[in-house]
Amino acid sequence: MKIKLSAIFVFAFIISCSATQLNKKDVKIQMKKVADWQILHFEESVNRESSFKGSYAMWSWTQGAMYVGMVQWAKLSGEDKYWDFLKGVGTKLQWKPGNRTFNGDDICVSRMYLELFDKYKQKEMIQPTITRLDSIIAFRPNVPLDISVKGNNARWSWADAIFMAPPVFFKLSKLSANAKYKKFAQQELCATYDTLYVKSDSLFLRDTSYKNKREKNGKRVFWARGNGWVVGGLLSIISNLPNKDPNKAKYIQLFKEMTSKIATLQGKDGFWAASLLDAGAYPVPESSSTGFMTYALAWGINQGYLDRKVYTPIAIKGWNALVSAVEKDGKLGWAQSIGASPGATKRGNSEVYAVGSFLCAGSEVYKLAK
Repeated sequence: MKIKLSAIFVFAFIISCSATQLNKKDVKIQMKKVADWQILHFEESVNRESSFKGSYAMWSWTQGAMYVGMVQWAKLSGEDKYWDFLKGVGTKLQWKPGNRTFNGDDICVSRMYLELFDKYKQKEMIQPTITRLDSIIAFRPNVPLDISVKGNNARWSWADAIFMAPPVFFKLSKLSANAKYKKFAQQELCATYDTLYVKSDSLFLRDTSYKNKREKNGKRVFWARGNGWVVGGLLSIISNLPNKDPNKAKYIQLFKEMTSKIATLQGKDGFWAASLLDAGAYPVPESSSTGFMTYALAWGINQGYLDRKVYTPIAIKGWNALVSAVEKDGKLGWAQSIGASPGATKRGNSEVYAVGSFLCAGSEVYKLAK
């Protein structure tokens, strides 16, 4: 443990030399640019064609991740227009989750519904989500988490799902004071952890198909965005658990293990490579994973779970990298397209979930800035 911490301290010192001090005004300027660009191009993103059916629909997980970030920006900006945008989406969708009852991706949009209910206290905003979660619990799927088994996506058998679904269960449990949602989520999360977490590397495999895969350098394939989804989901879970919950300490420990490892994998340019243990496999910036990594580190610092002196320079460097990916008009580039593995991208490629991760990161980096 002493060796591991020493390595992180050395790494933090090195990158602190190139990290510049932030101020709150600049952070908000960048967040507003990106949020406004996304809203302006929202209809365009919804109508975007993809080989993955429904992947950009208003209720999809891609948009759902963007809404999570937009909620954070709405809270920080103090401007009603961002809340109005989110309420408009919810109204158009009649506050319904996606079409697939058991697929965790299709309830990611409910994270936004629950946040709006928390603000406006309008029961119609969450009733369809309550109905969906009750159905999932009542007709609980009993399939292996092996990705090769048909119907495996009825459970949380891929790393991304930890961001999409569990936060909905934990948030609803908190809002409704009903422990059944939390109990179900904890049981399913244990299964996902046991199946996909590689403790020796402190990282999650994307799914079981990666258990024996290796990069050209011989190291395991750990997808950066996949692990970004995990830490982004974990912090939401921790936030919605009371301190007296017996499982909270376990989630915090897992979060600290992962962020400790993630901090050592940041590139010299401030980005995290698409393949975490083989940066040379895809040697280009990648904004969606960097957004989630920066978000998690900054949140951990602000919550007191991560050492401020050690991790703040890393978070700042991640934020500066993200800002470098923003065009003058607010378009966020360098986002890897939809996928299930590390891959290349280019500066002009923007994705709604990358915007979500950027806004989430900004909401926590803002608290670090002077």
